[in-house]
Amino acid sequence: MSVKTFSPGSHHFSEGEILLFDKPYGWTSFDLVSKVRNTISKTCNIKKLKVGHAGTLDPLATGLLILCTGKATKKIDDLQAEEKEYVATLKLGATTPSYDLESEENGTFPTDHINLEMIREANEGLTGTIEQVPPAFSAVKINGKRAYEHARKGNDPELKAKTVVITNIEIVSFEMPILVLRITCSKGTYIRALARDLGEALQSGAYLTDLRRTRSGNYNVDSAWKMEDFLKQLSLQNKE
Repeated sequence: MSVKTFSPGSHHFSEGEILLFDKPYGWTSFDLVSKVRNTISKTCNIKKLKVGHAGTLDPLATGLLILCTGKATKKIDDLQAEEKEYVATLKLGATTPSYDLESEENGTFPTDHINLEMIREANEGLTGTIEQVPPAFSAVKINGKRAYEHARKGNDPELKAKTVVITNIEIVSFEMPILVLRITCSKGTYIRALARDLGEALQSGAYLTDLRRTRSGNYNVDSAWKMEDFLKQLSLQNKE
């Protein structure tokens, strides 16, 4: 579904727009929300504009981030609950404390025994309704603080498993030590935690080197705005 259009003028953003963005690498979800809110407010002369996102993406992830403006923010909970699709690149045979590139490798493990059939079997074991322990480097709250605040101080926060649904894990490509997967899953699934669990299932280790959200519900990243294109279009339509 494409919504890569919007109506000019402050009225339409206040009434409500659903905007799809391809979040850049290194940006937080809040960075994107803040940039869009400030730019629309300034360009369209809106003193107070509600803007929110429907599902956080880690700074090191790219891809689809759905933003809602004005009265459309009421749809955020429904949009956030939709099934998600990701393309994840994993490095096998090593781990990091954060399960991605935020931290340096802290362990290496054998990989000579790993083959495609073993990966397929491990994927099947991680598919369905499962109990997943969130990463220590996550935004889960523990005693009023985010888990990553504890983890970055060298502490090992104890996190409770939560129920998630992983509908499908497809092998896109595999050339040791790099494995690329397409994953379809429910809201709240941590792909970094899936990388950790897959590494353990393979009697080795694994962590994310790249993550891209490609779909959320019926919305696809192919229909999403690049920030620079959105800013140009907003400026052009505001002149009309």
